[in-house]
Amino acid sequence: MDLLKNLTIKSFHEGLIAKKFSAVEVTREFFSHIKETDKNIGAYLSLNEEGSIKTADRVDEAVAQGEKIPLLAGVALAVKDNIMIKALPATAGSRSLESYVASYSAGVIQKLKKEMAVFLGKTNLDEFAMGSSTENSGFHLTRNPRDLERAPGGSSGGSAAAVASDQAIAALGSDTGGSVRQPAAFCGVVGLKTTYGSVSRNGLIAMASSLDQIGPITKTVEDAAILFKAITGKDEYDSTSADTDYGEEILNSNFEKVKTLRVGIPEEYFPKELDSEIGKAVERVIGDLKGAKMTFKKISLPHSKYALPCYYIIMPAEVSSNLARFDGIRYSRIDEKRLKAKNLKEIYTHQKGEGFGTETKRRVILGTFVLSSGYYDAYYQKAQQVRTLIKQDFDKAFNEVDVILTPVTPTYPFKIGEKISDPYQMYLSDIFTIPANLAGLPAISIPVNGWNKGEGSLPVGFQLIGKHFHEADILGIGRLYEQFGY
Repeated sequence: MDLLKNLTIKSFHEGLIAKKFSAVEVTREFFSHIKETDKNIGAYLSLNEEGSIKTADRVDEAVAQGEKIPLLAGVALAVKDNIMIKALPATAGSRSLESYVASYSAGVIQKLKKEMAVFLGKTNLDEFAMGSSTENSGFHLTRNPRDLERAPGGSSGGSAAAVASDQAIAALGSDTGGSVRQPAAFCGVVGLKTTYGSVSRNGLIAMASSLDQIGPITKTVEDAAILFKAITGKDEYDSTSADTDYGEEILNSNFEKVKTLRVGIPEEYFPKELDSEIGKAVERVIGDLKGAKMTFKKISLPHSKYALPCYYIIMPAEVSSNLARFDGIRYSRIDEKRLKAKNLKEIYTHQKGEGFGTETKRRVILGTFVLSSGYYDAYYQKAQQVRTLIKQDFDKAFNEVDVILTPVTPTYPFKIGEKISDPYQMYLSDIFTIPANLAGLPAISIPVNGWNKGEGSLPVGFQLIGKHFHEADILGIGRLYEQFGY
């Protein structure tokens, strides 16, 4: 276990090259640690032990022969179970897909395979990525490694818990309304929501196609930059992906240049309902960055207050369309009841009525309603107009500042069961993260320095939002902040 503690992508690579350990040795140690600890945490849905050892063995062979290996070679990654890896399960956390095995690998996985990364297994999530606590999984609970009585956040709770508990060096999650950043904040790790289009969605089981983005969950901002650079770029199978080249600059922050960036503080993100301790923690971050001679300016994002209701119209509408494919014909629950079905209605009832969980059904029904005749103009079209106003707010703000700093969540990690029966309170968990998705902007959650110093202390994160395709700005400020130490 000592070998795995606080192991980062960079420290693993340096140790591997120096032959302090082998990739196989570290990979076996991860599986041993997972089997020992995951019975209490529940981060994983399935493991890929045989495939991981094979990849690690190839990495060791390359090192032994003196070959130059990629930075991610042998790095043990966890992958959210809505991102497909060929020949491995891809359940999206739903019983409706419990028998499904991926027939191809997602675009990001293909890129990481070329880097010789090791995929330890698939992590738990809220069903079809619908939730903020990972309590909506069709399989089991995931617990926050920092406090097992609390939720790890969601929907990428399994990935965040795996990284926070040293069950992986880093992980991939997906972020539709905060599903990388919120669990990262709850678990005390780093989570990057990438610019819409910067990373391919090919092979990501779709929730809301105009909002979904794959992003890294890591122990450091530097690791987030490394993993992000590896997965970014055009994919011929995703027409929304952009042909971007972030260059080496994204890996090597120029702190003098970073200090010239102007940081905006939006008044709407510091409401009276914000937990006072969260507010104080974010103020400490601002103080630290001011101490580094960074410039701050108060700004306004007036339409942000409409982001939550806007999101919960657009997202369910896209959910109802995307989940129509899970009809029991192409993707089936193969069991005795399914095989004895007498007609199409019985197949549908078995697949969706019994295979889908409560939250998934709620969003499908809501989405079908807002798209229905007579309601489309009143709800969906109006929400899209509000979305445009939210984006325009950001565009205006970015004429004055380069980066925006906010809290990630309005509260500390909540206890398991505390909000599950009140969907509105659960939805409020993403109130500060949703606007970036609606505008397609990059945003990162970074742990506030010193959160883990006090007895019984819980993680708290702050968020940096950047301009489109300006991940280098938010990663640069994040790396500067990390220099102050934990």
